[in-house]
Amino acid sequence: MSVEETKSIFEPERPEVPSNWAVAPFLDVVDVVSDKGKRTKQRDYLTEGRIPVIDQGQDFIGGYVDDDEMAFDGELPIVVFGDHTRAIKFVNQPFAVGADGVKLLKPSDSFDSKFFFYLLNSLQIPSRGYSRHFQFLKKFHLPLAPLEQQKRIVAEIEKQFSRLDEAVANLKRVKANLKRYKAAVLKAAVEGKLTEEWRKQHPDVEPADKLLERILAERREKWQGRGKYKEPAAPDTTDLPELPEGWVWVRLDSITAIKGGITVDKKRKDPTARLVPYLRVANVQRGYLDLGEMKEIEAPISSIEDLRLVAGDILFNEGGDRDKLGRGWVWEGQFEECIHQNHVFRARPYLDEVNSKLISWWGNSFGQLYFLRVGKQTTNLASINMTKLSEFPVPLPPFEEQTQIEIEVERLLSVVVEAEGQVEANLRRADRLRQSILKKAYSGKINII
Repeated sequence: MSVEETKSIFEPERPEVPSNWAVAPFLDVVDVVSDKGKRTKQRDYLTEGRIPVIDQGQDFIGGYVDDDEMAFDGELPIVVFGDHTRAIKFVNQPFAVGADGVKLLKPSDSFDSKFFFYLLNSLQIPSRGYSRHFQFLKKFHLPLAPLEQQKRIVAEIEKQFSRLDEAVANLKRVKANLKRYKAAVLKAAVEGKLTEEWRKQHPDVEPADKLLERILAERREKWQGRGKYKEPAAPDTTDLPELPEGWVWVRLDSITAIKGGITVDKKRKDPTARLVPYLRVANVQRGYLDLGEMKEIEAPISSIEDLRLVAGDILFNEGGDRDKLGRGWVWEGQFEECIHQNHVFRARPYLDEVNSKLISWWGNSFGQLYFLRVGKQTTNLASINMTKLSEFPVPLPPFEEQTQIEIEVERLLSVVVEAEGQVEANLRRADRLRQSILKKAYSGKINII
């Protein structure tokens, strides 16, 4: 038996319930309702409209349509199950069905609709990535309490969830405030406000235009492009803030060598090929690298040498979802050998006197507006190409000031990181408490009046 076949085996335990409850196989008490072929493709979503589109995304509403013919015409309420995402939504209003991976579930009359909805949320459905998950859901046996008791259980769940929701809302407000504070710190940093006093105390530092001359000299020397060498163009600084004295605006390709990564190609044949870890879009987050799940790719020796990351390389995502557009962080040599895929761009400073973190902070904070403006976009997707990334304008302070900015930012953000960690821990605790409430409810152990 293959590993994939072994992973797919799933046999949930039959629930233990009070003596006056029943237990029924899922498919005996739940119907999968037809949407009669009326499914709205994501590319047809509107940002606003009369009819909300309910799909398998984590957000309750994915988009909108104005075509009344696309509205679901079955009986409400109904539960929408995301076959790929495991998202579960209780829908009691007119809606249109999202096209991909949606199951419409209607319980038998033995169930209160809200009791059924919360019950599905209590089930431990295994995660199989982007595989289909209804195959696991339909294997469950469902606890079935007397109908009047179901209504009392729902009332108690919602009372306890209401208190929990209030606490979670407070935590999310704190999280939003921390995000705003972080943005304010970075804005002050890249506009030179964090180091105003430092500049007054160090008036004789070498200005950035002198540093830029050395960088451009190194760029000419290392030039390996096609045709005759060309000096980089001046950046477009329209709508950009005025920089402090001694700073200059530069294009990203003026101070870094930008390179795309390796493509996945199962037909690639090369006798020198071997497996090597590589960074994917999922690894390159906004302000950090998530290296918890690294994958390997078979690559020729020449590609490994060409694409091997070195400490100080600045990474930018090509895009996908809008949130991924241009996001990135700095490679700090976490692995001795690692390359990057074609959806992740690498910008390698020509000189060590270019602070990689400063550029990445700028890209993550204020580059988003630039990337959204110049990127290729559809309704929910966006991407940038190497040309637009090369033209990205970044502020270049004097070298000594760059070092001071990094010190100040990391000092201030260390407080934010600690606070964010506490907020995330409390949010996880709230999720566990929510599951604990549901577990007690569906084993008949919740206190109800």
